[in-house]
Amino acid sequence: MKTLFQKTLPVFLIVIFFFLTASVYSKFGNPLPFSINSTVTNKTDIFTVTGEGTISIQPDIAYVNAGISQSASTVKQAQTKINEVINKITSGLKSLGIDSKDIKTTNYSINPTYDWSSNTQRITGYSASTQLNIKITDIDKVNDVIDSTTANGANQIGNITFDTEDRQVAEEEARQQAIAEASKKAETAAKAAGFRLGKIVGYSENSFDSNVIRPESYAKMAVSLDGANAGGGTEIQTGSEEVKITVVLNYQIN
Repeated sequence: MKTLFQKTLPVFLIVIFFFLTASVYSKFGNPLPFSINSTVTNKTDIFTVTGEGTISIQPDIAYVNAGISQSASTVKQAQTKINEVINKITSGLKSLGIDSKDIKTTNYSINPTYDWSSNTQRITGYSASTQLNIKITDIDKVNDVIDSTTANGANQIGNITFDTEDRQVAEEEARQQAIAEASKKAETAAKAAGFRLGKIVGYSENSFDSNVIRPESYAKMAVSLDGANAGGGTEIQTGSEEVKITVVLNYQIN
């Protein structure tokens, strides 16, 4: 009768032979293919909520564009005439308390005028024009500034806009309102749906203010600047503006 050692010896020798063969083959031949595949799956549920904040602001600064156009028979004469008007306008503005640094030339051009009546190009004179951008830091003087510029020779008024120096303060208040509203919505929804909010993993925002306040009663202003409205003054209403910010918060769901 064979002993247990005698029975297991052949199996043991086969195992030893296999590992020796694998060792020699991996050393001198191509290695035996051997790999371990590991798959990790991360699943994160995200809850998205929006909030909106709105702040109403009153303007405290204004911008007015005053245009001047003059014609003359020579370039020099056109320049002289337009410079005289600019000096009169500037002097009138300074008497109203407008600082010289708040009066800026935004356009200046001189172009020839032509006569085509004889089917030939003939220069008959020159037209000079310029635009002044006026910043008004005392909002109550808007109407006075317009009346002064037209009285002193401006024959074009346009691009009247209003703004506020503290816009960033208003935007921050609107942002805090929006975040508070979004957070409240998220907490209410989590309580109602039975889940727990995790940390905020995403944030974005959009601003919907127009950056300028345009007067609603612009049509009340003198349309004719050639003296036809000499009996009345300018009536511009500053109005107000809403600074609106919408935020989007992305929460992890625990």
